[in-house]
Order: sequence, then C-alpha cells, then structure tokens
Amino acid sequence: MERHDLLHEFPEHQDKIHQLKTSDAHFRELFDEYDKLEHEIHLINTGEEVVTDEATHEMKARLLFIKDEIFSMLQN
Repeated sequence: MERHDLLHEFPEHQDKIHQLKTSDAHFRELFDEYDKLEHEIHLINTGEEVVTDEATHEMKARLLFIKDEIFSMLQN
C-alpha cells in the first residue's frame, strides 16, 4: 500500500518543507502530527492494526485538515 508522506505529496515544496521544519515550531508540530497519523492510517490500511471505522474516519479527517493547513503554509 502506498504511503502519503508530505515529501511525496508536495515534491515541489521539498526545500520549503525542510526550511519550515527547522525554523517554524508550529509547522514542525503539524509535520510531526501528520507523519504520525499517516503512519497509523497506513498500518490500519495494511491490516496490521485494527480500529473502528469511526476512529479511522476521524484520523483521516484530521490528516486532511493538517494537510490543508500545511499546504496553506507552503503557499506563503
């Protein structure tokens, strides 16, 4: 199953992602939370972890919210 880490989601912004990770604490927190959620969702999608559908939906919704916020930060 394919992973959706931020460097693959936004390859055109790799330099800015690195710069923001090292200079912006809020961006770093979002990046870390996205990475953790993406990993958990990957484990669920591959069957390595089992959670309720509601929990999976909440994680995916949070992941999309974070991704939108990160994308907005990358556009500035």
